[in-house]
Amino acid sequence: MKRDDRFFCYVRDFLLVYLPKNRCFSANTVKSYRDCIQLLCTFIKVEKELAISEITFDDLDQVMIGEFLSWLGEKRDCGVSTQNQRLAALKSLFKYAAQRDISLMASYLELSKVPLKRTPGYPMRYLSENALEALLRQPDKKSRLGIRDRFFMVLLYDTGARIQEILDLRLMDLHLSDSVPCIYLTGKGQKTRAVPLLSKTVQHLELYMEHFHSQKPQNREDLLFYTVIKGQTGKMSPDNVSCFLNRYARSARQLCPEVPERVHSHLFRHTRAMHLYQAGMPLSYIKDFLGHASVNTTDVYAAADLRMIRQALEKAYLNDDAFREAPLWQDNEILLMQLSGLR
Repeated sequence: MKRDDRFFCYVRDFLLVYLPKNRCFSANTVKSYRDCIQLLCTFIKVEKELAISEITFDDLDQVMIGEFLSWLGEKRDCGVSTQNQRLAALKSLFKYAAQRDISLMASYLELSKVPLKRTPGYPMRYLSENALEALLRQPDKKSRLGIRDRFFMVLLYDTGARIQEILDLRLMDLHLSDSVPCIYLTGKGQKTRAVPLLSKTVQHLELYMEHFHSQKPQNREDLLFYTVIKGQTGKMSPDNVSCFLNRYARSARQLCPEVPERVHSHLFRHTRAMHLYQAGMPLSYIKDFLGHASVNTTDVYAAADLRMIRQALEKAYLNDDAFREAPLWQDNEILLMQLSGLR
């Protein structure tokens, strides 16, 4: 009997043609899809003792995918949001396969029955102004790496950029001679946006350039941030950034208890957005600043700011004559118990 090899044929086209060329997804996004499919193959080989070459769409029913998601949580310590991301990637693959071969529509509809898991609602975390200031004071201003690390944190905050957007920056993305100095960031979906720079950030940038890009003439294709390992220049890694961020966080926490136990690059993005919102910037502007596709994603900052909610309530309380009157139940215990449903 002829072996059904459609699964890997469609996986190949999905990863090499559909995602990067038809959908124009970034290399990092394609890698995320590839990692998901590789994990699925590992699960089937290890847990189901089925040879990878024998995997077919018929094997990947609702029960199998459910067990795969549970395996991610139990054996690989993946959180609910990561499991949902993997499930969404598989649904995209199956939808593509069903569009290529109508006989696979049943497999796609079967997978569609697997629901996303409900994620717990965690409060938005961001740095207070005191914590941010304490962090920025930690790098040694007189050392070359200290100048780099401080500028990196300043740029993360000032631009509200994602870590990969910063690491991908090249000298040609700097536009300091424009009427409004700015940098061009390339985010998700290869969408580019211009982000203005504050004058203090430009000063940090110029100091950084003196130490890391002093050669003349400069190659505009060079990476803004880089590392040199055994004489080879390469892109700075997210792990490198995490290393010095956590080192500075430990020392900053000794001076300012408001510094959280774990400081990661995305925390600067949340912090910048919250500070802009607290300063009165409309959410629609913050959406464009952060490069969000929808303002619904940006709404989380409005929901997170308890201080502004409290201030709005206090202002409404002071301005509303109705609130100035004594409540009806004051000094009336019987009415209070009735309104509370106790009588």
